[in-house]
Amino acid sequence: MIEARHLSKSYGKTEAVTDLSFRIGKGEVVGFLGPNGAGKTTTLNMLTGCLSPGAGEVLIDGIDLCLEPVRAKRKIGYLPETPPLYADMTVREHLLFVAAARGFRGAAAEKELIHAARLTGIAGVMKKLIRNLSKGYRQRVGIASAILGDPEIVILDEPTAGLDPGQIVEIRRLVRSLGKEHTVLFSSHILSEVREVSDRVLILSHGRLAADDSARALEERAGEGKLALRVRGEKDKALAAAERVPGIRVLDAEEEETGALRLTLAAGKDDGTKEAIFASFAGDSLPILGMEDVRSGLEEVFLELTREESGGEEGKEGSEA
Repeated sequence: MIEARHLSKSYGKTEAVTDLSFRIGKGEVVGFLGPNGAGKTTTLNMLTGCLSPGAGEVLIDGIDLCLEPVRAKRKIGYLPETPPLYADMTVREHLLFVAAARGFRGAAAEKELIHAARLTGIAGVMKKLIRNLSKGYRQRVGIASAILGDPEIVILDEPTAGLDPGQIVEIRRLVRSLGKEHTVLFSSHILSEVREVSDRVLILSHGRLAADDSARALEERAGEGKLALRVRGEKDKALAAAERVPGIRVLDAEEEETGALRLTLAAGKDDGTKEAIFASFAGDSLPILGMEDVRSGLEEVFLELTREESGGEEGKEGSEA
């Protein structure tokens, strides 16, 4: 449904996005991650036709967004990080205005209104002024605006930004429900949110694609070759026993209150590594109390892939997050 081909965009001498390519299939819910200044909002603006790429192309369901913008944009619903809402309108008035802008009138507009209100849970506030709504409901109205006309693709930029915990849970539930009928691409700073909601994760670093996989696969791959070891004995002696094993590197050593020592080891992928560790520690009379493979969380994966990312480089465009 969405295909980015070698997208690049610069602001003066600053490269915001560089040679970025990925594909998102029909019905997928994809989380878009990256630190401030990584190029997320620039990318979303290019995918929605709000910003022309400096190089490369965007295909929406096979349609070139630059060559046939009207036809391609009919398939997209977009919620920017700050929803473009008219505060002095009621929710109903605002949605009717958006429906008219999309070419719906009369009974067709009413039908689209009812459908969007049902999906986003705003039927009970249709007569209220937008300025009097909570931020959570304003986000819902923004999402309702994005899905009017039932676009096949819904793109959401930080849909839970600034919400309280209860509102965040509600919007997450809404994003998951949208995934049943739409292809969804959403950016977020909340890693647990991306893990919970998305089928796939795209991680952007320095304007380039650093990872493209499911959250689970990224965590499992990052955890390969790491062992957590609990031993009884002196720290220096235990470190020496670990370092004698070929291919072993000590990443961390922490003394527990129980008197045991917890070591985190980079152990490679040799099938005989664990046996060699047991033999080395046994030779120094250091009893091993436990050994387990370490599985990295998405947070650790994110930090590793975006290490030394410089923030704020996209300040010139105004809204990068």
